[in-house]
Amino acid sequence: MKKSAKVLSLVMAAAMMCAAFAGCGKKSYTANNKEYVIGLSGPLTGAAAIYGNGVKNGAQLAIDEINAEGGLNGVKFRLEVTDDMHDATKVATNYASLLEKGMQVSLGCVTSAPCAEWTNLSHEDNVFFITPSASNDDIPKYDNGYQMCFADGDQGKAAASYVNENFKGQTIGVFYKSDDNYSSGIFKQFKKNLDSSVKVVETLFTDAGATSFDSQINELKDCKFIFMPIYYTPATIFMTQAKGKIADDAVYYGCDGFDGIDSTEGFDIKSIPQEVSMLSHFDSSATSGAAGDFIKKYTEKYGKETLNQFGASAYDCVYAIYGAMKEAKVDDVTISASDLCDTLKDTFKTFKLKNAVTGGGSDVSWNKDGKVKKNAIKFVIKEADNA
Repeated sequence: MKKSAKVLSLVMAAAMMCAAFAGCGKKSYTANNKEYVIGLSGPLTGAAAIYGNGVKNGAQLAIDEINAEGGLNGVKFRLEVTDDMHDATKVATNYASLLEKGMQVSLGCVTSAPCAEWTNLSHEDNVFFITPSASNDDIPKYDNGYQMCFADGDQGKAAASYVNENFKGQTIGVFYKSDDNYSSGIFKQFKKNLDSSVKVVETLFTDAGATSFDSQINELKDCKFIFMPIYYTPATIFMTQAKGKIADDAVYYGCDGFDGIDSTEGFDIKSIPQEVSMLSHFDSSATSGAAGDFIKKYTEKYGKETLNQFGASAYDCVYAIYGAMKEAKVDDVTISASDLCDTLKDTFKTFKLKNAVTGGGSDVSWNKDGKVKKNAIKFVIKEADNA
């Protein structure tokens, strides 16, 4: 009889422990929340800090506006941010820290490598995220993940469409980083969707610290259009070294990795004679509409240094979360991350973000695979000197 009682007490103790933890798994930290908590892991320091701080600022700007209007049914939002320095090994610690701070929904990570780690962690716990800028095609591979940015493959397809319309039957150049998922992923879809009449001079590099691109420049010297699906640091080196070697009327065309190139330390974009353009979903020169309003408010509060499409996208992410929660009539500030995730997954099937800052004023919605649907634009960062 005593043995049975002991077994029963152990079973009851185990049951009580399970009640204190979500599904006998991770502990739930939302029970004492007084605000809805949005989490973010991004590079606030290091080489990609311009992206991380832009995202943090854009998200905070949206939250401040929503809170000033009374929040969601009188309940405010709070942004919790951790620095991952664009290092995927820091994500697990950051993720756990944000959960402990009551995170109920998130913007995931800013860059793709860290966000790949976030994708797996958040899937295990059923935590909803919508990343403003992690563009790898596999980021939304589970049903709890969404992108506000264009996926890499979609950027490649859109760039190919632009070339097919404007350079059919001509020879173009490509300069990309073949061992980088971002760069090679975009180029793969670009090449796949290119019209057969377009001839391609393909050049590449692999060394992240490369400081000389003389051989690639020599191969591309006769091309009047050079597609560069790379980040801005190697692009600035290439453009600087190509002066006087590549025709002044050529066009350098990048994707979202070009964002911030005009504010790169030590690089004077005005000294580059060629046109520098990028595929984007945000017009940072807008003076009217949703984009113009955002730019005015952002620069008044944070200045121009971190004004980029990533911050604009983060602003839209927060409004998408807020709008979907409002549409779903969420009214429990202590709702668990998992329960909120289930609600948002259902709502995002039909939800549309109206009057978005990104997408050129188009409505923003999502495919079943979590990839965004909105308009793309060609944004001229710097016009050619002879334009």
